[in-house]
Amino acid sequence: MKYIAAFFFIIFFWSINAQEITLKKGIVLDGLKVNDTLTENFSLYLPTSFKIDKAWPVIFVFDLKGKGKQALSMYTTAAEEYGYIIAASNNVQDSLSITENVLITNRMFNRVFSLLPIKKNRIYASGYSEGGRFATLVPTFIKGITGVLSFSSTIANEEILSARKPFYFIGVVGKKDYLYSEMIRTKKVLNRLKFPNQLIFHEKGREWPPLETIKKALVYFDLAAMAKNTEKIDISYVQKNYKDGMVKAASLLTENKPLYSENVLSQMLVAYKPLMTIDSIKYNLKSLKRSKLYRSSYNEESALLLKEDFIKGEYNYYLEEDVLTYNYNNLGWWKYQTEEISKFLNSPKAVHKQLGVRLQCYLEALIEDNIDIVNASTVVDEEALNFLYMLKTITSPSKYENYLKVISYSSKIEDYGTALFYLEELLAAGYTNKEELYKLEHTALFRISPEFNETVAKYLKEARYDVIEE
Repeated sequence: MKYIAAFFFIIFFWSINAQEITLKKGIVLDGLKVNDTLTENFSLYLPTSFKIDKAWPVIFVFDLKGKGKQALSMYTTAAEEYGYIIAASNNVQDSLSITENVLITNRMFNRVFSLLPIKKNRIYASGYSEGGRFATLVPTFIKGITGVLSFSSTIANEEILSARKPFYFIGVVGKKDYLYSEMIRTKKVLNRLKFPNQLIFHEKGREWPPLETIKKALVYFDLAAMAKNTEKIDISYVQKNYKDGMVKAASLLTENKPLYSENVLSQMLVAYKPLMTIDSIKYNLKSLKRSKLYRSSYNEESALLLKEDFIKGEYNYYLEEDVLTYNYNNLGWWKYQTEEISKFLNSPKAVHKQLGVRLQCYLEALIEDNIDIVNASTVVDEEALNFLYMLKTITSPSKYENYLKVISYSSKIEDYGTALFYLEELLAAGYTNKEELYKLEHTALFRISPEFNETVAKYLKEARYDVIEE
């Protein structure tokens, strides 16, 4: 939706030195200082409907790469439509401790509260991936958080949750996200703790969900506020969103997506129960769960989720063992695993393809985590890294940097047979950057060998050094 309106200016004065700060509605403002004595800053978005004479709900967005403005921009369309202020620190980082990030967050909170009229009982935290995990920690350390909206992220620490200090948790996850099964498990834990929550599915993978999904989450925050009398109940708003939800559930069922339809109806059951009669939701949900289509889909996905947990367990066990023992002999087993994943990816069934994507992404993330762990050691185990990069040539065959790292390390330890093997694998995969290849670290002796130049000439037509025939 496009809004045509002249920006209006609100002038505030900092009490420290009467410095003016100008805030505009309808655009993302970046680089707003927390105070004069610190370099910390944040991004802010005010909806065009913003007025200074009333209090507003606020969503604090977290990105642990310090890219607050970029993360905040994903929320602006939904915030504009539903009337939310959004703020995001540009200083929280995954390289900082939790304590440091919490202190940065608290200072930003205080600054926003001093500038703007915020509804103290409508303060939300949100983020994607690691930002979402941090958002789930914020209510533990900072009082007054009403809810958390977490994208592609589970709760960071379930042990510290308390039904006496609840916040409304809304988790959003794609069915191709490797955290899909973990998010389902988290919901079961929250239900057992009687902790208010929703779990929203979408069809994508580990990425930002469709805008429609973000809007739906904000609607649930609004409905929860009405249920608690924090907001005045807007009958027309409730009825409109109720109708939209019922239409969506019916549409998904028509598209032969019974599990998605059940997810929508289950969300609605929780959200609308305090506000209106929900007999129609109950009836539709009961009828759906009795249908043959739903039962077969549910049973198939349940079986696949069990299989997924077993496979992930194998990945974890064997990778830990292989890295510790430099088990190059097991690379064939890993090759077999990628072939099994390919079978899922090439299946005509959507649920099998989704499982294939989840397993593929999980394995890649697991390898990356192990690389980070090795690199974080006081003394880096280069051979362990070499094994992991060899493994990455199997799981990500189109990423040339992994072959290059193996060639470099193998040349460093004068294992030219291995270096030659991975050189040919690299060139066969389509690599053509001859200049980079001839500058590769630790390969000075390897590059002048006849075998190296013969291989280069075979794939790239011409080698830098002549091959001398004896």
